[in-house]
Amino acid sequence: MGLFKAAAGAIGGTLADQWKEFFTCDSLSNDVLFARGYKQTNRRTSNTDGHDNVITQGSAIAVADGQCAIIVDQGVVTELAAEPGVFTYDKSSEPSIFAGGLKWDNLKAVMGTAWERFKFGGDTGKDQRLYYFNIKEILDNKFGTATPVPFRVVDRNTGLDIDVSLRCNGIFTFKIDNPITFYTKICGNVADEYKTEQIRQVLKTEFISALQPAFAHLSDLMIRPNAIPSHVDELCEAMNQALSKKWGELRGLSVVSVAINSISLPEEDAAMIKKLQLGATMRDPGMAAAQMAAAQADAMRAAASNPNGAAMGLMGMGMVGQFGGGVADMFRMQQMQQQQMQQPGMAAGAAMGAAAAAAPAGWTCECGTTNQGKFCANCGKPKPAPKAAEGWTCECGAVNQGKFCMECGKKKPAGAPTFKCDKCGYVFPDPKNPGKFCPECGDPVDDNDIVK
Repeated sequence: MGLFKAAAGAIGGTLADQWKEFFTCDSLSNDVLFARGYKQTNRRTSNTDGHDNVITQGSAIAVADGQCAIIVDQGVVTELAAEPGVFTYDKSSEPSIFAGGLKWDNLKAVMGTAWERFKFGGDTGKDQRLYYFNIKEILDNKFGTATPVPFRVVDRNTGLDIDVSLRCNGIFTFKIDNPITFYTKICGNVADEYKTEQIRQVLKTEFISALQPAFAHLSDLMIRPNAIPSHVDELCEAMNQALSKKWGELRGLSVVSVAINSISLPEEDAAMIKKLQLGATMRDPGMAAAQMAAAQADAMRAAASNPNGAAMGLMGMGMVGQFGGGVADMFRMQQMQQQQMQQPGMAAGAAMGAAAAAAPAGWTCECGTTNQGKFCANCGKPKPAPKAAEGWTCECGAVNQGKFCMECGKKKPAGAPTFKCDKCGYVFPDPKNPGKFCPECGDPVDDNDIVK
């Protein structure tokens, strides 16, 4: 009974598999990378008893845009179709009278197939499958750095060369470049389909690991961290170089594009970079003097808004000005020395005099406030007029300080009275005729103004 059952199964199965099949695959979504193809059947077809793992000689295979089809015969990839269209499979090991006709050679091959099936108890004894790959760009693969990624910041203009830590997030896309490699290494012999989620987490982890060598490549190009999002082409190239072995050789994949949403540095790293860049600019005497002038201007504005009074702010401003003026004078001296080296005719004394004259002189009010203008910033009193030096007037009219007249050489008369205002301290140039009022403050001249 077993032999008769095997013979019936072999003959019936061989005749059922004589029909040519039409294989197709529905549209593969972004979530499906690989799916098995099935023969198209409906209620009108008579090809319902054929074996699912047999592809008859002369069967048609439809391939759509963004798809790639392979035929696996006995576990070995025998055919590949990567262009859209309908292809006829004419290399099958399953002959058909509808493909070769009723010729003796073809009938002999069909009977040979039935004999081989009889040997396997009526089963096919073979396995033929059709698979479809999604070779479109796989989108929406989000990534983010859970831990900071090292990045080397190089700036030849300022001599900056330090390592910082970056955090970034974004989206990358990839595609299947080599379907044969992807089938043999990743998804071979699946029952139905292979989804993107089955490999996405592994790809994200490897993608983030490859960011460090990719960032090193961008650092060699002297690209600053905040400019990385505008250099996605260089980043994609660097990522493919870093992932060429893991993704290209082992899986048949490649990175298509990378979109970075944001790049962030720790606050301490960002502050360190700004500080080093500012220090590098201060090496230029002109830039350093400009920074010092800006700092003094800010200090004056802060002094004007001092809640303790403008006097306290300006007193502090005066102390800062003394220190800052010395630093500014030092830079001015350096610039003048450089100009003197370029122009040998310039006198060093003139340069020193110009630098000394640049520092403003102040005056101290009766309330103790040091001022630069004509009125006291604290009490509003005007700046006092310069006082005449105390001395004596010779008969020739010359005012002298020493014991002899510098005009005629006469000796200072002994006991000659000197008039000095007892209110403002003004010394009258002519003690013989002082007048009735002090020309400085208007105080009447009396005996209290005579100094022996």
